[in-house]
Amino acid sequence: MAVKGFDYEGFAQNLAGQAQDLVPNEFSPDEKQYVINTLGNFAMMAGKALAEDKSLNFDADTCTYITQIIAEWSFHKSVDTIRAGIPRQHWDSVMQRIAYTIFEVAKQAFTQKLPNDQIIELIEHHVNKAYNDALEDLKNKGIIDESLEKFAASQNNMNKMAQEMQQQAAQQAAAQVAGADPNSVPQAAQNLPQAVPASGALAQTEPEPKALKLATVAMLFKRMNQDRVQTMLDKFEDQDAQDVIRYMRLPDLTQRVGVENALRCLQEIKLQLPKASDLAPMLVVKKIKNFASKYTENELETILIKERIGVKRLVFTALEDKYYEKIPPKVASIVATHLQNSV
Repeated sequence: MAVKGFDYEGFAQNLAGQAQDLVPNEFSPDEKQYVINTLGNFAMMAGKALAEDKSLNFDADTCTYITQIIAEWSFHKSVDTIRAGIPRQHWDSVMQRIAYTIFEVAKQAFTQKLPNDQIIELIEHHVNKAYNDALEDLKNKGIIDESLEKFAASQNNMNKMAQEMQQQAAQQAAAQVAGADPNSVPQAAQNLPQAVPASGALAQTEPEPKALKLATVAMLFKRMNQDRVQTMLDKFEDQDAQDVIRYMRLPDLTQRVGVENALRCLQEIKLQLPKASDLAPMLVVKKIKNFASKYTENELETILIKERIGVKRLVFTALEDKYYEKIPPKVASIVATHLQNSV
């Protein structure tokens, strides 16, 4: 192995293993296996070539990063190719063209030491060009018609996964706060029992709106890091903070509040939040820069190595004081919070 610390075989196998849970459910077993095998094979070949080419003088981090990029794009474009309805016997020719393009562009970009955001944009541009050129070749050979070419060109699994991730995050957040299974049907709200301390105002047959909101906040806080909870409680009025803490101690708080009440309170709280909030693009940029400022460039690349291309682009674009417009602010805010809490 020419590059110390770069186990390309193990890394390729790990990437292929991760892909098994990401292949679309509607794919047949043969289609799923094709996506996994294609990703694994291209990652293995790219990693081997990078490790054995001494003229490149790449370190383990760079080799890993390039291999990761090839694996991710191999995954997304193989999914796009299959979803497009390209004849099975031509999948390999499309994917080989894309993988070769990524490999060559990435080598040149890293050799020239281009900024990371430029590298990511450059690779995406050439991946899309290679994919569209491959489709055009198939059309010119009479293998597909113009309508199929246009349909295939419209496929974008990367964006589809980002949208699904946003929807899933919203559903899980609501279910987590409500203490419910996201696949279950919400039960009717229950009246709150007299056993709750009167000072919390939860002993009412018809609970006061403020008390319900504080109880809902308590449900949310019970599932958060307690250091963050204390920081947030410091911003509450003393009595409200005491009530939230009291509610957090109740083992059956979720049952007392009720799913429907919790969801309704969450919606009311959301409507009362300032519109600017931390979803404003430049505030997201600031949050990401604060996160990234703790690490060197190499450390940051290592931290982001398992993240999707879109996440990497969001981070490295933010380091240039710019916002990556292709990711909606709500998703970007979730990503920024995820990065802060996962390291």
